[in-house]
Amino acid sequence: MPPLSPIKASWRHGTRPLSDEQTTHFGYQTVREEEKAGRVRGVFTSVASRYDVMNDVMSVGIHRLWKDAMMDWLAPRPGQKLLDVAGGTGDVSFRFLGRAGHGQATVCDLTESMLVEGRKRAEAERLEDSLDWVAGDAMALPFPDNSFDVYTISFGIRNVTRPQKALDEAFRVLRPGGRLMVLEFSQIPNEMMQKVYDLYSFNVIPAMGQLIANDRDSYQYLVESIRRFPDQETFLGMVEAAGFEQAKYRNLSMGIACLHSGWKL
Repeated sequence: MPPLSPIKASWRHGTRPLSDEQTTHFGYQTVREEEKAGRVRGVFTSVASRYDVMNDVMSVGIHRLWKDAMMDWLAPRPGQKLLDVAGGTGDVSFRFLGRAGHGQATVCDLTESMLVEGRKRAEAERLEDSLDWVAGDAMALPFPDNSFDVYTISFGIRNVTRPQKALDEAFRVLRPGGRLMVLEFSQIPNEMMQKVYDLYSFNVIPAMGQLIANDRDSYQYLVESIRRFPDQETFLGMVEAAGFEQAKYRNLSMGIACLHSGWKL
């Protein structure tokens, strides 16, 4: 696998004013757009070896049920070709191949160390021939137009500098009749329940990150990034703006997570 491009040097705040066109959010911080990808890569490089364990701890294993719900709605068919963007260690791709019976999955992720962890699992489960691992950016996918039957992105699109551009790229690489499926943390419609969940997220999850992965800052960012992501209806509009039709969403666990689906027709 070719190495990822070097991370650009961080901009030193205060050198000159940052315009809205130049900036984006990194958790609750405002950073230059060109800086975010490097920061996100740093977060996931830091947690790669413990990422799957931390997902289990943070969600008490519920993320597995959410991914199963994703597969239930997606209903993979034999011979389909999947692109799993921000696919990390390949958790969704393994599920897809298991449900499809046979097919081909490409895991594309910005962080090479996450892909390395996924390759180890593929070798252990003897699925190397059905899986490809590609280092790439969701906003500039290294694949031709009309290449895949299914595009998935799970808990990753909120880390993309421009989510709308990622959705546009998803539309481009899908074949006519292809399916988009996005699994992401979202907002609980009940205000009181959302406040309770926020208390848990901001007080417990970073502490878990420190205890299990010796990395509080990365998990603080992950919690903050969830709060900055658009709500269900807003994101549905973004899916439709990318050109997808029959766009719908389903809340999971009262809206803690949400599945968005759309078709390229």
